[in-house]
Amino acid sequence: MKTISHRFSILLLAAAALTGVVGCASTETKESTGQYMDDTAITTKVKAAIFKDEALKSAEINVETFKGVVQLSGFVKSAADIQHAVDVVKAVGGVRSVKNDMRMK
Repeated sequence: MKTISHRFSILLLAAAALTGVVGCASTETKESTGQYMDDTAITTKVKAAIFKDEALKSAEINVETFKGVVQLSGFVKSAADIQHAVDVVKAVGGVRSVKNDMRMK
């Protein structure tokens, strides 16, 4: 009886460990916990860079990051501001690429 209980405990521990690993893994549509934290930091740095830039400071730009890909949406005054925003974002550390969904007012 003790052997069965011991085997069951080992099996339960292995299942729990596997569930923990799979639960934190990423997929194409889901980030791991570490990736989420990295993306949050990238989003914060991108927002700060946009706010510090005098040409973009008053623009209505929304920022979202998923696996290092930054998506910009919102409104700016000109096509030149759109390109400038993309250039500013590309210079931020950790940004893999930029998706531009911004529009002119």
